[in-house]
Amino acid sequence: MAAKLRKGDKVIVLAGKDKGRTGTISSVDPKAGKAVVDGINMAIRATRQSQNSQGGRIPKAMPIDLSNIAIVDANGKATRVGFKMDGDKKVRFAKTTGDVIDA
Repeated sequence: MAAKLRKGDKVIVLAGKDKGRTGTISSVDPKAGKAVVDGINMAIRATRQSQNSQGGRIPKAMPIDLSNIAIVDANGKATRVGFKMDGDKKVRFAKTTGDVIDA
């Protein structure tokens, strides 16, 4: 199945403690149905000091379920994603405005 949400998409959180906040997807795990969004669903993780990092209590973005985020359209509102054929290429489009998401 084609991915409706991909890395780099600007999304808005629909449910949870960060409801209404927006961010950019940094990674997607389609098998688990989760995505990591920059600055959203932050948790404090204690890490041990090493040669590369200082260590201590470090904030880390945790995965959020794909059902709790939606892509942001040109108007800044949450929208669902559909697929259509543009010539011989399959592209994603915003259901609210009809605009093509993929260039």
